[in-house]
Amino acid sequence: MIKHIFFDLDHTIWDFDRNAQETLLELYTQYELHKLGLSSAEEFIATYTENNHLLWAEYHVGKITKDVLRSERFSRTFIQLGIHPDSIPSKFEDDYVSLTPRKTNLFAGSKDVLSYLQKKYTLHIISNGFKESTLTKMEVSGLNPYFQNVIISEDVGVNKPDKAIFEYALDKAAALKHESIMIGDSIEADIRGAQNYGMKAIFFNPLNKEIPADVEWQINHLEELLQHF
Repeated sequence: MIKHIFFDLDHTIWDFDRNAQETLLELYTQYELHKLGLSSAEEFIATYTENNHLLWAEYHVGKITKDVLRSERFSRTFIQLGIHPDSIPSKFEDDYVSLTPRKTNLFAGSKDVLSYLQKKYTLHIISNGFKESTLTKMEVSGLNPYFQNVIISEDVGVNKPDKAIFEYALDKAAALKHESIMIGDSIEADIRGAQNYGMKAIFFNPLNKEIPADVEWQINHLEELLQHF
């Protein structure tokens, strides 16, 4: 019987891409990036999103550090779009990191689902997100009241999918593996990470991506959890 539900935050509850897009549109205008020769905000955002996702995938498995991720995602994007490195705005990354966590777009039904689940289960967050940003997102978006623990990889010293972060999270929650389940959007970090540790996992798949055979359970909308729990 499940007693503890562990959620990922970014791309699972907190709508990372939508919040990032809002911030990037604001910064595109603020920095007048069209004057650098960029053709459109849409192309800039699409290129950044692709680079950011690739870098986060490498960060999850320890191939790159936080500093590399932060220094590379916009430099790659600007250079890819034909901007000389000397013309890249030096404060762009800092402004992005400052503004984005204060956005409050959540996936549809998030708070209704959390309110329902909270009455029956103990809820927790396990996030590979950066500590300061994660804590800001939780506070500004009004998510703290739903969760007993917020486990952040920077505090633990390892990222999902490392078994150590799941062990740390369950120890902190006083939870047993067979009583726990992980819900997240990353097959590698959330699903395989939990399964390799011995936990059940649910893949949150809002874009309805094709899934590999080892993903046993998926949902496309958070409201589907109401049918299962």
